[in-house]
Amino acid sequence: MRGGMGNMQGMMKKMQKMQKEMQQAQEELNATEFVGSANGDLVKVTFTGDKKMTAISIDPEVIDPEDGEILGDLILLATNDALAKIETQTEASMGKYTKGMPGF
Repeated sequence: MRGGMGNMQGMMKKMQKMQKEMQQAQEELNATEFVGSANGDLVKVTFTGDKKMTAISIDPEVIDPEDGEILGDLILLATNDALAKIETQTEASMGKYTKGMPGF
């Protein structure tokens, strides 16, 4: 029975260590800025890793009062670009912890 308890305690310590590492990785990811762009940086959006937009930059060249739809499309492209970068980095950072776990 003692061997079983020692194994259990060892497993608990490993789980606590992994949980702490996951939390640290998530905090680092959340602090990272991701910039998405469209049409050669005419429109750029900046997000944090927790998917909060922190900035948007629009080159005056793309502001056409006669065709606001183009500007909207460029903002969507830049936003989706940034979010895709966040997803890629999230998988790279957190995937090692969630790989093989149910629901991930």
